Amino acid sequence: MKILAITAAALLGMSNFVLAEGDIAKGEKDFKKCKACHTIANGDDVILKGGKTGPNLYGIIGRTAGSVEGFRYGASLVKAGEGGLVWDEETLAAYVNDPKAYLKEVLGDSGAKSKMSFKLKKAENIAAYLASISPELEESEAEESESNDS
Repeated sequence: MKILAITAAALLGMSNFVLAEGDIAKGEKDFKKCKACHTIANGDDVILKGGKTGPNLYGIIGRTAGSVEGFRYGASLVKAGEGGLVWDEETLAAYVNDPKAYLKEVLGDSGAKSKMSFKLKKAENIAAYLASISPELEESEAEESESNDS
C-alpha cells in the first residue's frame, strides 16, 4: 500500500496538469504577468487594461477554447476547441502551466503548438482569479442576492 501511495504521488508530481485550487487574491496579483498580452473587459467595462496580443480573457471560464470572435488563434488551440475543449479552472490552469505540452496531450499530436510562449507557475491562482470575474459567477451571485432579499 505504501508503494502505491508513493507511486501515485510521484506520478502526480510529474504530471503536466495542475489541480486548480487557486487563491483568487494571489491570482489577481499574478495576473500582472499576463496583462502585457491580455486585457479583461466586458464591453466598455474594463476590469484590467492590458495588451491586445492575446485575446480578452473576460468570460474565459465556460468558453470554448479558441473561440473569441475576431482573434487569430493558433491552429492547435482552434482544433482543441473544435474537439470540445471548454475552459474551466482546471483545464485553464493546466494550459497556462505549459501551453505546448497541454495541447500536445489534449490533441494527441506531438506537433501541436501554442502561440502562448510563457509557462506560468501557480497557474491555478490565475485560473481562480479569472473564474472569480466570470459572467456566470456574477450572474449566480446576483440571483443568490435576489433570493436572499425575498
